[in-house]
Amino acid sequence: MKLFISQATRKTQTILALCAVAILIPSTLVLLGFRTLYSPIPRLQEAVIFEINQGSSLSRVASELQENGYLRFPQLWVTLARWRGVAGALKTGEYEIRPSLTPVKLLENMVHGDNIQYRITLVEGWTFDQAMAAIREGEKLRVELENRSRFDIAESLQLATEDPEGMLFPDTYFYTKGTTDLELLRRANLKLQEVLETAWQSRLGALPYQDAYQALIMASIIEKESAVGSERGHIAGVFIRRLEQGMRLQSDPTVIYGLGKEYNGNLTRAELGLETPYNTYRISGLPATPIALAGRQSIEASLNPLSSDYLYFVAKGDGSHYFSSSLEEHNAAVNRYQRQQDPQ
Repeated sequence: MKLFISQATRKTQTILALCAVAILIPSTLVLLGFRTLYSPIPRLQEAVIFEINQGSSLSRVASELQENGYLRFPQLWVTLARWRGVAGALKTGEYEIRPSLTPVKLLENMVHGDNIQYRITLVEGWTFDQAMAAIREGEKLRVELENRSRFDIAESLQLATEDPEGMLFPDTYFYTKGTTDLELLRRANLKLQEVLETAWQSRLGALPYQDAYQALIMASIIEKESAVGSERGHIAGVFIRRLEQGMRLQSDPTVIYGLGKEYNGNLTRAELGLETPYNTYRISGLPATPIALAGRQSIEASLNPLSSDYLYFVAKGDGSHYFSSSLEEHNAAVNRYQRQQDPQ
């Protein structure tokens, strides 16, 4: 049986409830109380926040509503809740009381747990540290991981890896007051697992990955290489063909990630020659971990590369890239598009 049905039925229930207390309350007050339960809360000029704390009883909530001027007849409101069988069903949390809200609708919101929702957006291409910085600043989010190491966080998330880099799905997440940063991370990680598993199951033929995690590493590189969605399939194809032919990936974003805070915005020839676990000019194959949060499009591209004979690409300076099949063509493209951008 539904708690809240038609408006007419609700009013009938309310009348019966009021009749039950009519012997204690003058009839004029009963009628006035009935009207106020279905009328917008008076003298409310703008939306306000009301919070039900853990352990608060129905009577206590009604009293606090009255004390704040949001409820004129608290006993009738309590009687209605009891008549509907929801006296013990009010959910803790924050509720928005708008000028157009009626006491009856407020009761329904509190029973359904329609709490105020806050939001935080994790952006494609962010590093784990950038994501954590944004989460720590989340409005009314409870921080528990501020002094925890990346290894500890990976362990708390029960990851199969020791580093949580790239293990969150970039998306907008809604939460209520008191949600912890760990709870939010778990949701973002679970969403990533769902997206990655779906893409892995629909992957294109034989690919040079040992598992889905390696596909995620590739997706993170694709994410950092281009913001142009239509190019990602070609970028994936270039990198996969390089892996298959034993060529190094030679991806600038992996070098930059490996430099960490040492990177000042200008990638030099000397830095391209540095030995780091992420310098794909110096190492063969994929780096050990992702280098950023990969979005759905990059994940799907890593597992469904476009077919071509491209082995090289270079940034054209407008956000897009020029793709080449031969080293000679690639060098010509570098001279054309990056003559003024060559590392020193």
